[in-house]
Amino acid sequence: MKNALPLTEEIIEMDKAHHLRPYLNFDTLEEGALPIERAEGINVWDTDGKKYVDAIGGMWCVNIGAGSKEMADAIAQQVLTCNFANPFTDMTNVPATRLAKKLAELAPGDLNHVHLTCGGSTANDSAFRLVQFYHACKGNKGKKHILSRTDAYHGTTYVAMSLGGKKGDRIDEMNYMGPDENIHHLSSPNHYRYGNGLSEADFADKLFEEFLQKINELGGPDTIAAFLAEPIMGTGGVVLPPGNYLKRIADYCRQNDILYWSDEVVTGFGRCGEWFVSEALFDIQPDILISAKGLSSAYIPLGACIFSDRIWEVISEPGHGRYFAHGYTYSSHTVAAAAALKNIEIMEREDILDHVRKVGPYFLERLGELHALDMVGDVRGTHLMACVEFVKDKTTRETFPEEMDIGKLVANEADRLGLIVRPIVNLNVMSPSLICTEQDIDFIVDTLRQAIEVTSRKLRSQGIW
Repeated sequence: MKNALPLTEEIIEMDKAHHLRPYLNFDTLEEGALPIERAEGINVWDTDGKKYVDAIGGMWCVNIGAGSKEMADAIAQQVLTCNFANPFTDMTNVPATRLAKKLAELAPGDLNHVHLTCGGSTANDSAFRLVQFYHACKGNKGKKHILSRTDAYHGTTYVAMSLGGKKGDRIDEMNYMGPDENIHHLSSPNHYRYGNGLSEADFADKLFEEFLQKINELGGPDTIAAFLAEPIMGTGGVVLPPGNYLKRIADYCRQNDILYWSDEVVTGFGRCGEWFVSEALFDIQPDILISAKGLSSAYIPLGACIFSDRIWEVISEPGHGRYFAHGYTYSSHTVAAAAALKNIEIMEREDILDHVRKVGPYFLERLGELHALDMVGDVRGTHLMACVEFVKDKTTRETFPEEMDIGKLVANEADRLGLIVRPIVNLNVMSPSLICTEQDIDFIVDTLRQAIEVTSRKLRSQGIW
């Protein structure tokens, strides 16, 4: 009988042999993945028992922290009460209905209607269908085009990936919808990377003018169905909108019956100290708002497409024999809805939004100290979502060669020091759980500084930089 492999080696070998992980780089397969076994609070442990501070909160999502017994009890109780109920046509269930009402209360303005899905990608798919359905029901036969942005991320289903505009998501081996299918991408709003010497206000003007020009190019506002944007870009590099360009776009959309579609999968549920940021931080009243991730703090997969009274009044008008031919087996899942309700209850009781408003500025203040490092070109973000951008030359903002994957080199050093950050080519992105303390923040920033300094010394000693 063969001796059993140690747990870490066993899991790594099984993962290599059988597990196709999201965004797996096959050239690095033999290096093996980091096998996580346990999580509590803002920390995770690997199968060797090594502890890490998880500075990406799972993936923007473990908002109340890991290992909550209260969440586990609520989930278990719902499993015993009713683990599943058919969500189609003429059936509903208690937790999903209560959650829809609660989301309507938390969402801004007249966003009083909710379609529950399995995650952010599927919620954006549902919104895509809803946009089509609304304009068709209203008789807007010419309104087909959807405007999105370069560097945007909206998920990984076929439609959601097509709506996104990140270069790294567009690989030659897969197909995507594009202009021929009425999906168009405007310029990235990243002022640091693409401002080209313009002031923030002038850059905002330029982006708004491009928006108007694209509409004219496509035949005018009567051809535009929706404009889609993250209020703050997440995976695209934690990019805050310059000036009031999004507000001007939202106003134009409202005046021209173009649906404003706000993807708050990342920014929703407390990451910026608000339930949602579209209205609270940017004075935007969307017609459609997408939520996921922090909605259930990742205890159970869940997404929500929240939409306005004016959309509902059009699509639900009686006498037409219409029905919304869209949904998922796990839409309105009882256990996921129960988890979200408990998550919201905990956030309200513990006043987590206020906590984020207090520690968020400290996080950005401490991260700002990294500007002094030669490799750091930009530090940006707000509250508990932040990004450090690495550059080869601070003056010219020249980046390191993409194949070097400088963000991963720094992240690897951080791993060795017990810190997990998210590398995205020339970026390190951070989104710690909302329960993090100033002491946690000190560890994150001090450890990341060490990782950057070690990486810098290695590159210089190797003559690479």
